[in-house]
Amino acid sequence: MAKSSTKVKKRKVIVEANGEAHIAASFNNIIISLTNKKGDVVSWSSAGKMGFRGSKKNTPYAAQVAAEDAAAVAREAGLKKVKVYVKGPGNGRESAIRSIHNAGIEVTEIIDVTPLPHNGCRPPKRRRV
Repeated sequence: MAKSSTKVKKRKVIVEANGEAHIAASFNNIIISLTNKKGDVVSWSSAGKMGFRGSKKNTPYAAQVAAEDAAAVAREAGLKKVKVYVKGPGNGRESAIRSIHNAGIEVTEIIDVTPLPHNGCRPPKRRRV
């Protein structure tokens, strides 16, 4: 079967000075997405993308390196101020916010959007270590 020669155009994201930073910090990984006000992703990074494997992915240092990478790309695109939305119980939440700020992007607000059950599902049994 012959290959089709359709070219896919890269989507252009409109970047304003203000945007949002979404930090999803689980027990296993950390994912940082910098978006514009509409929610279109300007840049993203994760501890796994930065080359950390296994239990090293959920360290504050891995979160710092991932946040610096995402912030550098977004700063170059024109992002100047962000509102930070933090989700999850992971280790690198504070270090990710700090490194976004140190990369030259002003953090205006920090909001915790961790989902909490209103007595929904039964939790898993207690871990015995």
